[in-house]
Amino acid sequence: MASTRSAAPMLLAMVFALSLQPASAQTAAQPPAPTSAGPVDPALMQDLVVANRVLTDLNVIDGFGHVSMRHPTDPNRYLMGRSVAPALVTADDIMEYDLDSNPVDAKGRASFLERFIHGEIYKARPDVKAVVHTHSPGIIPFSVSSTPLRPVFHLGAFLFPDVPVFEIRDSAGMSNMLVSNAQLGKALASTLGDRSVALMRGHGSVVVASTIPMAVFRAHYSNVNAQLQSQALALGGSVSYLLGEESQKTLAVIDQIHGRAWDLWKRAALEKMAPK
Repeated sequence: MASTRSAAPMLLAMVFALSLQPASAQTAAQPPAPTSAGPVDPALMQDLVVANRVLTDLNVIDGFGHVSMRHPTDPNRYLMGRSVAPALVTADDIMEYDLDSNPVDAKGRASFLERFIHGEIYKARPDVKAVVHTHSPGIIPFSVSSTPLRPVFHLGAFLFPDVPVFEIRDSAGMSNMLVSNAQLGKALASTLGDRSVALMRGHGSVVVASTIPMAVFRAHYSNVNAQLQSQALALGGSVSYLLGEESQKTLAVIDQIHGRAWDLWKRAALEKMAPK
């Protein structure tokens, strides 16, 4: 009994001492919240907003899908609209993320479940400055068929030499088909490799480029190429695809002239966005 009574004051002293320690010493340290990389040139921000509208106008995306760009002054950040239909995106909807796809300052705005597509591709591909995720109807048949998507006309030359297909079952088993965590985003980025386009089985595609205009160009013309290839295959004869040298020479021209299409699409989108 005496030993129990003598131990009581010591126990109370220990509890009191612990209560005086700061909360950080009593709990595991939390990682610091990501900080903003700073303001973005309004012209680039406008291009990101317009890209959402253009891709909708071209029927590449609809109520679903998204487009992002790497932050122009910090390669470890990217920018993407909040979780809203792309055609409704405004500059106020653009959110900044770190490459782990944590929002820098959500301000109560919801994030896309599949933002990890973007973050993990930016991690894996330092050359990529823009990413588009689509559910283009022309693309999806090739994501579930043994027939590969291949370039059938000059504006689809960027599809050479091949378009890999991401099989989510290999990483997630039976799932909801969404790339909703970093592990799946990393697996998709691995499938993409150094290509410009990867299909996602039964889901859609991911398209990458070094600029927003080129990413929009590739997203649109990958869908157009898929539609044309389906039509050519339906004719029943053999199909003549672009060869390697043809693709390389065509790409050199596309690099110079794709801005013409972007200027047209952007102008039409801005006219629709203008106050009435």
